Amino acid sequence: MPQAETQQFGTIDFDERDAVEFPLGLPAFETERRFVLIRRDEVKPVVFLQSLQDKSLCFVTLPVESLDPGYQPQISEEDWNLLGAESATDNERGFRRDLTMLAILSVTDSRPTANLLAPVVVHRATGKGVQAIRMDNAYSHQHPVGALCS
Repeated sequence: MPQAETQQFGTIDFDERDAVEFPLGLPAFETERRFVLIRRDEVKPVVFLQSLQDKSLCFVTLPVESLDPGYQPQISEEDWNLLGAESATDNERGFRRDLTMLAILSVTDSRPTANLLAPVVVHRATGKGVQAIRMDNAYSHQHPVGALCS
């Protein structure tokens, strides 16, 4: 089983099925291409997105459906290609079972917020991921997290 060094969790074993390759990296972290999804029962539904290259880089995320059960994803054709997946048809506007969509959390002195404007999208079958930046303003990059973290 592969291992990774992390700043927050020490040395961890991980399943390759939880490894994600971001072909273009993430915005502002373009050189970081490989991450692993870490789930801990004691902090569900939180998912940690840990870099496999930089042990100090770890994003705290939440599944978008835990923040907004009616969330409507917007994924560009380019992002579908990077994911190695066929684009959604009109009848697949909601969540697809082959995708994991995570909102990156930001914690400041005030209330934590989640980025629903640009969720991280992972295609589980291909192990590829993108940060799918919306071109509208239907959602905020500072969506209040509310009771999940209180």
